[in-house]
This record gives sequence, structure tokens and C-alpha cells, in this order.
Amino acid sequence: MHRHHLSQSGELSRSCCAEQGSPACSKAPQVSRVRVQLEMQALWQQFDQLGTEMIVTKAGRRMFPAFQVRISGMDPSAEYVLLMDFTPVDDKRYRYAFHSSSWLVAGRADISAPGRMHFHPDSPGRGAQWMKQTVSFDALKLTNNLLDDNGHMILNSMQRYQPRFHVIYVEPAPHCHSHAHRNFCSFSFPETQFIAVTAYQNHRITQLKIASNPFAKGFRTTDPQDW
Repeated sequence: MHRHHLSQSGELSRSCCAEQGSPACSKAPQVSRVRVQLEMQALWQQFDQLGTEMIVTKAGRRMFPAFQVRISGMDPSAEYVLLMDFTPVDDKRYRYAFHSSSWLVAGRADISAPGRMHFHPDSPGRGAQWMKQTVSFDALKLTNNLLDDNGHMILNSMQRYQPRFHVIYVEPAPHCHSHAHRNFCSFSFPETQFIAVTAYQNHRITQLKIASNPFAKGFRTTDPQDW
């Protein structure tokens, strides 16, 4: 229970160097001080406790909850590119066992499509701009179409994924690519892991999505007593 209070007070923000696991940070100062806090963390944790599922479709489907973060510690005048990718958590394929309401390993995962990056449409932007408000990846869509040419993130159905968020400092100097590793920082929040599905398997996930998604109002059965 305490985790939820922590998340809302902002103490659970991640810093770049903590992520790298090294006290002596080798990152450029423009990224080494960057801190990222996951928005709607309590909601993500609710989904995570049930086993989050995200729908993938041929045409591409938006995520709910959408991946949103608050960023601090950027150099206000420096330029940054923000992007996301999704990495398989393991090499397993899963199936949902309805009788036990749990996910079971069903074998080896299919070969993954080459990983794609989703650039935030406002990239590149100055640090001051990014820190001013919540940064939302609400335009990002997930697909299971291996031949997708719309730039959607290609995922295998019934496989578990970890969304990753990357901050890249755009260095104005020439030859900066020689030390490019110093200019980027990656963040991942374990509670945003999910299994990609073509239809929700756990009915409690369906209920929580409908209850917490303002765009899912049409799916609700309206009780006259609520009017």
C-alpha cells in the first residue's frame, strides 16, 4: 500500500545514473541529472497486479494506460530527442489459463521483428519545453502486422514486453557520435510490462480498462439507478 503513496509524492522518479548501476556516472552532464517519473503510477500498478494486457491489431492500437512521464533535471537550453522502444522480457510465448486465471508458458516465442523506435513527435525540443508539462506518448500504436509500413511498434501476440524510454542529448559539436553513449539515458518502469494480446484474456483487465479509460465509456452498461 505504501508504494502508491510514494509514487504520488514523486519519490519514485528514476535518475539516469541510478539506472546505469554505477556511482561514477560516465554520462554527459546534460543527461546525468535527468530524472523521470512515471505518470499514473498507481493505475499502472493496479494493472500490473492483474497482469497487464495490451491489444495489438493489424491496423495498430493505442496503449491504455498511455505511457506518460514527467521529466526534471534537463539543461533548459539544451536540445533533446525523446523516444521509446519495446523489448521482449523473455523468449517465451504465453497462454491464459481461464480455469486458474493465470498466464502459463506455452513454448518458445516467435522470432521478434527488428526492434523499432518511436520518436516523440515534438523531438527535438529544448529541455525547458520537455520539463514544462507531462510528456505523453499517446500517439504510439502497437501492431502485430510484420509488414506494417505506418511506423507502428511491431509486437508478437502472447509475448511479454517491457516499454523503455530514452532521453538523448543532441550535442551541437561535430564528431559527437564518437561518444554518443555519453549523450543518452534509458529508463524502464517494471510496472509498465505487459503481454501483447489480440483480445483481452483476463476479464478483470477488461473491467479495469473500461472503468479507468475515459474513451471506453461506450462499452459500459449503464444502470438506470446511476442516472
